[in-house]
Amino acid sequence: MRAVVLTTYGGPEQLEVADLPEPAVPDPDGVLIRTAAAAVNPVDLQTRAGLHSAHGAFHPPMVLGWDLAGTVIEVGDRVTGLGVGDRVVAMSAQMATGRGTYAETVALPSGIVAPAPVSVPLTAAAGLPLAGLTAWQALDALALPEGATLLVTGAVGSVGGLAVQLARLRGLTVVAHVRSVEDIELARALGAARVVVGEDASALPAGAVDGLLETAGLPRAVAAVRDGGRVVSVVPTRVPEAERGVQVAVSYVEQDGEGLAALGALVDRGELELRSAKELGFEEAGEAHRLLEAGGVRGKLLLLP
Repeated sequence: MRAVVLTTYGGPEQLEVADLPEPAVPDPDGVLIRTAAAAVNPVDLQTRAGLHSAHGAFHPPMVLGWDLAGTVIEVGDRVTGLGVGDRVVAMSAQMATGRGTYAETVALPSGIVAPAPVSVPLTAAAGLPLAGLTAWQALDALALPEGATLLVTGAVGSVGGLAVQLARLRGLTVVAHVRSVEDIELARALGAARVVVGEDASALPAGAVDGLLETAGLPRAVAAVRDGGRVVSVVPTRVPEAERGVQVAVSYVEQDGEGLAALGALVDRGELELRSAKELGFEEAGEAHRLLEAGGVRGKLLLLP
């Protein structure tokens, strides 16, 4: 099978297409998936650069990728609820599993696989798993009551854009932070009641919100949270400091097939919008990494075999 292989830690030029052996037949609880698309995420760039080398269960040469959409081509003997021909999505937490998704065929445990939403192209569905579960689980960790006011930084990014929509569905009033005036209308379309523009969220008065979902690496945004409020960050390298009784936590995304199925159902009900920026072939994986590193991408970059 063809796969995108990281030959050594470094820049995008270290990504090469190679022929690798097909994955083994799934174990009794596993499924084999023919990939339609794999999304490119910031964690892939970090892994490629070697930033997670001390914590990973893998080293180059290796296949990158956390997100996957595709079709089931084989199932293990104990698998129920999934069958050959099913359209599915999955998130493989690569730093724990060592299983990358930039490959034509991927073997995964069935418990982390979910039906793909049917209302969007299968390739576009590849943008849901990592970003969707990150936003979903961070909002669970915040546990703000209905009617509370939430500030989302990076509100038009992959995670932030889904978080704005999911927060609105939970009955929260969303204040969106964006860096460009060009993103104001998009943030509003996603469900933000108010939009703040700037390099950080300093335009908000102190104590203006009940909670903060920090997706952009802007720790000073904690100043906008009221005394005793709540903060959850998905950027572990730039966590806001607790102050004034504000509770601060970091949310690390976990594999969750049931949660992913619930997110897919929201997509099919028209309550959650997926945004794709560009589809590229495996041979263009380096270009996809360069585009994401350059910033300003609105929607997912997708790699197609």
